[in-house]
Amino acid sequence: MKHPKFILFIIVISQFFCTSLWFAGNGIINDLIAFFSLKSTDLAHLTSAVQFGFISGTLVFALFTIADRFSPSKVFFLCAVLGAFFNFSINFNGNTIGSLLLFRFLTGFFLAGIYPVGMKIATDYFKEGLGTSLGFLVGALVLGTALPHLLKDLFTNFKWQTIVNTTSSLSILGGFFMLLLVPNGPYRKKAKKLNLSVCLNVFKNINFRKAAFGYFGHMWELYAFWVFVPVILEIYSSKQQITHFNIPLLSFLIIGIGSLACVLGSFVAIKFGAKKTAFYALTLSCLCCIVSPLFFIIDNEVIFIIFLLFWGMVVIADSPLLSTLVAKNAPEKDRGTALTIVNCLGFSITIISIQLIGYLRVEFSEILIFVFLAIGPIIGLFSLRKSKS
Repeated sequence: MKHPKFILFIIVISQFFCTSLWFAGNGIINDLIAFFSLKSTDLAHLTSAVQFGFISGTLVFALFTIADRFSPSKVFFLCAVLGAFFNFSINFNGNTIGSLLLFRFLTGFFLAGIYPVGMKIATDYFKEGLGTSLGFLVGALVLGTALPHLLKDLFTNFKWQTIVNTTSSLSILGGFFMLLLVPNGPYRKKAKKLNLSVCLNVFKNINFRKAAFGYFGHMWELYAFWVFVPVILEIYSSKQQITHFNIPLLSFLIIGIGSLACVLGSFVAIKFGAKKTAFYALTLSCLCCIVSPLFFIIDNEVIFIIFLLFWGMVVIADSPLLSTLVAKNAPEKDRGTALTIVNCLGFSITIISIQLIGYLRVEFSEILIFVFLAIGPIIGLFSLRKSKS
């Protein structure tokens, strides 16, 4: 049997490569707008399509217990290949906004067989120290999400299709790594079929409900912030008349630094507890939302970038911790279903907040719109404060 640290390394690398599909469209959104004659508001629609696909995928995978009836590594590989194919499909010259939305939806659908299944594979290997392992896995998701922005910077002199081809190739490579190097784990158990009544019954547990609503509040802010990081940079550079901003590179750094926060947060939680650590991270990200208008008017780009880097850390630091709290307070026999439902609801919420910010960007003052992201953290903080564990 391979050493657990090697297994975790392979899972993390595979997650990193494959989740680069998530924001592949976001990293080249300006190219897509120009090439396919899209509207600037289509950024929100294309991202929401991925989210909706992911939500649909997680429900289908749960209903048919795919990762439990079949080898999770093989499921991961198949979804990595199919996700890469539909990601590659946005290269087709004849695409319209309709076909692009469909391809991004299908990419998101098969991401449901990558991110959650990767986490399941980790639970099959790590009975102890799962919280720390999840910190590394969520960190890999963050870095993979940010990667297309870095590729945009590195491939400035290449066509935008190069970025699409690169992320698709990385996904296939990550899938092969998982298939060839990660066999079924020693703690893998066949789960029971989905019992729809569980979806409601788990919320009768007050501690589970409070942890879940903390997660929902976190998700309201997270993906909307990630999606609009390039927009935030564009708004500031326009207001301050800055012409030298490297927006793709800065976007990668601001989103990607969250991977470090996930790992650090998981180690801090060992000493102070998951709930307390998550509560303070959520508090700090909430404050970032509230004070964001002030930083748009500060005529100091260094301070502005430092603020965004800090926001990029605290906006995600609580994610693996909240997932740990949700898992801890779910009945063991229903844990898979409970986590699936919370995951689906959380990603459903991201669609609402992304669409809201996209709408407000057109109808409202640009420097004020990100205050609305504080709605989620405020609800999440209230919920966590009331919980007992």
